[in-house]
Amino acid sequence: MSTHDTADTRPVVQGKQKMTPSEAFVETMVANGVTDMFGIMGSAFMDAMDIFAPAGIRLIPVVHEQGAGHMADGYARVSGRHGLVIGQNGPGISNCVTSIAAAYWAHSPVVIVTPEAGTTGMGLGGFQECHQLPMFQEFTKYQGHVTHPARMAEFTGRCFSRAMDEMGPTQLNIPRDYFYGEIEAEIPQPSRLDRGPGGAKSLDEAAELLAQAEFPVIISGGGVVMADAVEECKALAERLGAPVVNSYLHNDSFPASHPLWCGPLGYQGSKAAMKLLSQADVVVALGSRLGPFGTLPQHGLDYWPTKAKVIQIDADHKMLGLVKKISVGICGDAKAAAVALSERLESRELACDASKEARFGKVQEEKAAWERELDEWTHERDPFSLDAIEEAKGEKPFSGGEYLHPRQVLRELEKALPEDVMVSTDIGNINSVANSYLRFEKPRSFFAAMSFGNCGYAFPTIIGAKVAAPHRPAISYAGDGAWGMSLMETMTCVRHNIPVTAVVFHNRQWGAEKKNQVDFYNRRFVAGELDNQSFAEIGRAMGAEGITVDRLEDVGPALKKAVDMQMNEGKTCILEIMCTRELGDPFRRDALKKPVRLLEKYQDYV
Repeated sequence: MSTHDTADTRPVVQGKQKMTPSEAFVETMVANGVTDMFGIMGSAFMDAMDIFAPAGIRLIPVVHEQGAGHMADGYARVSGRHGLVIGQNGPGISNCVTSIAAAYWAHSPVVIVTPEAGTTGMGLGGFQECHQLPMFQEFTKYQGHVTHPARMAEFTGRCFSRAMDEMGPTQLNIPRDYFYGEIEAEIPQPSRLDRGPGGAKSLDEAAELLAQAEFPVIISGGGVVMADAVEECKALAERLGAPVVNSYLHNDSFPASHPLWCGPLGYQGSKAAMKLLSQADVVVALGSRLGPFGTLPQHGLDYWPTKAKVIQIDADHKMLGLVKKISVGICGDAKAAAVALSERLESRELACDASKEARFGKVQEEKAAWERELDEWTHERDPFSLDAIEEAKGEKPFSGGEYLHPRQVLRELEKALPEDVMVSTDIGNINSVANSYLRFEKPRSFFAAMSFGNCGYAFPTIIGAKVAAPHRPAISYAGDGAWGMSLMETMTCVRHNIPVTAVVFHNRQWGAEKKNQVDFYNRRFVAGELDNQSFAEIGRAMGAEGITVDRLEDVGPALKKAVDMQMNEGKTCILEIMCTRELGDPFRRDALKKPVRLLEKYQDYV
């Protein structure tokens, strides 16, 4: 169980008893500690929904079911418990596909309950009928289809267990007529895997490599967060004197105040982290699948140390050696494996002991150089961005002030972030540049769309996080394109008293894709421009607070004011920041090619 769990004193029915399938379903959720669910009510599960309240379960109605899935994801990632999402069969369920895919790549134990058309009408093309299992087969670790009302508790319990055992979404598919009737059932008790450190042979081999290493580097991944293994990672790093870099979009996997922390890898990550990793002779990938996007060249640096020995530790054996060539693969829990390695190294003389002080100095030097570069990097310097900056000088935003440089805005936001903050980021250009500026002291604090990279992720995810941890400040980052896909959930915050702070970077464009049109298509902008109204005003119309920022000196105070409203007044605030149209580096220079046109009518389009 997570350290974030609190004792659940609700009684659960014991032994075999007569009950309805709805009661069996609800009691199994109670046995698994469910207190909150996200979704939109529907007739398909109304018999069960009728007894949620007396069972101690709150169904939080959302505006769109995709948002419900993201909320369940955020809830699970903060709490370490299951996130639950439910909806009406057919369209209510199909609306969740994108958010369950995002949860899959975040390794979140989300259970999606998918009531289905009734068994007596299946195959006739009835109202809201569709095949719901194929929709999610690529994005779930297990799909439980209730084959008979008497098996309701069995399948429900299995979905909950598999979600935790395999750390990913599971689907519970229930024909809507199977909620009714009388059955005899026993509520299954939750079972959780006791994860070990991995095999002794592989641990011994890894310890031997580390004993011989002269410049070891640790990559602290999402598995460190999920295993609550930050302290164990610190102990291993301190024994080795090894710099620690965060894997891509897991900036909360090691405390930024620790002297050995070097920042994140991947797109718009830390040059210090990349330069230090490039010098490694042994790399410990602790709780990381070493995803392909997270190790791509960046800032002109192809930093992966191809000659280094790589020790990869992952709870899923299928990830070992999948992306990067490794020397030792350990199938184990990040916490237990880190402890086992530290124990093996504790009394040994290590080759890296002699250079500890010199390597520490190099770490501090690289970090200081990167911080200076960030301080001086006040705006983008490519030709398009310089043109955009010049154009902005002659424009005035509707608020009357001036358009701000995104990098300066991100630096000011970084300085103003409160302690114990939770931050979610959407996909997009400014949000991705934020990777360089987001630093955390504790795990379960940073949530990004991971490998699925879908727009509209950040805001509903931070709502779910806030439900799980109402005592923590909750802030989402989104560009105006992604915000348009999720802003309707402002009404969820207002309706159900879930106060969060939404930062919206208003730069009037689909920035990430527009950058490709700059680099490859001679600034022929198709479908990239966004002409928006004031998002602060829209937020106020939905019952939230709204602040528009168009002066750099107001960025930090405005964020602090919005967070104060969240924590002390229970108010959601939309913080709209007017930004120039300058753009950071593209996501992937290898993803597109310079265009070739063979037909005469398109000859100019190169």
